[in-house]
Parts: sequence; C-alpha cells; structure tokens
Amino acid sequence: MAHLCGLCLALRGDHGQFARAATNYDGLVISVLVEAQSERPADGAGSWRRTAGPCPLRGMRTAPVARGEGARLAASVSLVLASAKMRDHVADGDGLLARRPVAAAARRVAAKWDRAGARTGSDLGFDTAVLVDAVDRQAGVEALAGPGTPLLDVIEPTETATAAAFGHTAVLAGRPGNKEPLEEAGRLFGRLAHLLDAVEDLAEDREAGAWNPVAATGTDLTEVRRLCDDAVHGVRLALREVDFASKAQGRLAHLLLAHELDRAVDRAFGTSGCGHQGHAEAAAGAPGAPGGQAAGAFGPPPVMPPGAPPEPPRRGKQRGLIAGCAVWSGLLCTCQLCCADPFHDPWTGQPRQGCCHKCDCGPSCDSCGDCCDCCDCCENCDCCDGGCDCSC
Repeated sequence: MAHLCGLCLALRGDHGQFARAATNYDGLVISVLVEAQSERPADGAGSWRRTAGPCPLRGMRTAPVARGEGARLAASVSLVLASAKMRDHVADGDGLLARRPVAAAARRVAAKWDRAGARTGSDLGFDTAVLVDAVDRQAGVEALAGPGTPLLDVIEPTETATAAAFGHTAVLAGRPGNKEPLEEAGRLFGRLAHLLDAVEDLAEDREAGAWNPVAATGTDLTEVRRLCDDAVHGVRLALREVDFASKAQGRLAHLLLAHELDRAVDRAFGTSGCGHQGHAEAAAGAPGAPGGQAAGAFGPPPVMPPGAPPEPPRRGKQRGLIAGCAVWSGLLCTCQLCCADPFHDPWTGQPRQGCCHKCDCGPSCDSCGDCCDCCDCCENCDCCDGGCDCSC
C-alpha cells in the first residue's frame, strides 16, 4: 500500500490531480524494484517514506507512503502506458469514446500525459520514447496478425516496453549489473500482463466482436497457459540473478513477481494450485539445497519470537456523527466495508472485520510446521496443501 499510495501521490505531485487516474497495480512494481535494489539510507527507512495526509481510499487515515525516484519512475511509465490505452480505446470507439467530442477530449488528455510522462522520465534519465514506439508499433502488429500468427509476435511491443522500464530500475538504484536480468524479468512480466488480459477478456471480446490476440491468432488456451507458466518460471530464474540490497528488501519484489504472478495465472484460467510444482525438476540438484532441492533465496517469512508481546490495539481518531457518516460512505464506495480485514470504524477508529472475513479464501501452510523451510513458498500459498512436498 505504501508503494501504491506513493505512485498515486507522485502522479498528483508532478502532473496534477487528474493524473492520479493512471494509478495501477502493475506500475507499483517499478517502485518496489527501485527500493529493493537501493542501499538503505543512513537515517533508516524514514528517507524512503513520508507520512501522507488523510485519503478517502484509506478511510481518511494518514499513512506512510513511498517517495523518491522509484515512485516517480513508476508514475512516468504509468502515464505513458495509460495514454496509450486511452488512445487504443478511442480508436476502437469503446463506450462514450465513440462520440466525437468525448474522443477529442480523450486524445488531448492522452497527448498531455505523453508529454508529462516524458518530462518526468527525462528528469530520471529514462527515455520514454521506447514506450511510445512500442505502443505505436502495437497497432501495426495487430493489423497484420491472423490465424497462424505466433502469439508471441503479437505481444512483442508490450514485452519491449516493460523490459525497458524494469531495466532502468537498476540504473536508478546504482546497480548496472542488474539491468540485464531485470530486463528479462520485465520482458516476461509484459508477456504475462498481455496474455492474462487477453484471456480474461476473451469471452467478452468475442461477444462484442472486439479484437483479441488469442482469438485473432487462433491460439489454443492450452498453449496460452503453457506460455504463461513458462513466463512465471522465467521471471523466477531472472530474479535469482538480481543483486538486491538485502534479502529482506528483495522479499517483497520476489513475492509480487513470483508468487503473485502465479496466482494471477490461476485466477485467469480458473484453476488452483502451486505453480512451483510444475518446475520442480528444474530446481532439483541445486547446490546448497537440502535433499537436492533448491533453497529459497529469501527464506521463510519472518515470525515473532516466542513470548513476544502482542501488537497493541490501534485506536484511530474519534469522529462525530456527520464526519463518521462521510467516512463510512467512502469505505462503502471503495468496498473496504466488505473486503478490508480489518478496516477501522469510521466513528471510534477501532479495527473491525469486513463483511467477507468469513469467506473461505483457500488453504494455507499453517499446518505444515517446519516442513517448508526448504523453500520460500510458504508466504500465504498452497504449496503444502495435501502434503509437504517442497519441490518448489
């Protein structure tokens, strides 16, 4: 959340309130990677964070948010790619954008975001022209695609754009040796983003008669799933070559780019399971791993020592009737009353459980004990469901 809010506020700070509409979850990975590679400042983590004011999306609470070059690079990339997506919707005549006045306004906004993203990128030494060029080539590639066209040829521009963005995080962090493996991770990340978006929209696009790369090339979903699984595995291999500032700093990047990508693939294809198992044979025999298995690069998640005192309950600012009702409305509109666990009561500030807290969200590794210490897959995953096979 610190990185997501940092991206949002970097967009506002450099480009105005409306630019915050370009905030997206994919973009925050850029901020995470820069921080994971950067040496911790002498005064501790405080230089990486600042306290942001109340926001309706946080239940009108203050929060520590990411700041610095990572958040600004994420903002630059997000703006350029958001402008490209807006132009694509204008070209397709989607929804209100089919009306000329709305389309003209959207094109002006897209052009403004292109220039704004380029300015911020230039300040950081990043040439956003590679992103713009990739976006411009995408339309031509799609126009030439047809049955039998290799699916990877269609998504190459996306791969090129994300590879450039990931690679520049190494430059900003002062670790040029990381540039090549991060470019590879970015290329595969872009592949996944494009493929999963196509799979999730496939039924809707067919019904609406919209262009979809999977349908246009006639690629079987089994082959698309294979490409996605291979991309996830490739990201993991690339991350092993990245020199993070420390294991602790690299853990969030690993969780987002290894475990969360795996879950995203399962969600898109309506399946469940641990993607680590599909590549167990690749991990076997790694040096230093117990039983011939690959040891996790980041270790098990941290746990509180025995006898540690519980975290004191958080008590937020108490509000009156009108202010509390206003905050309650914000929590309702942003689904925090249902999905946040916990959210903070709009009037008393006490933690409350969301309406969905009793939902069965899947298995966990709570019953595995120490059997999964051989790998780094026990952070809220289901690798141990049905047994303790740690061939991750």
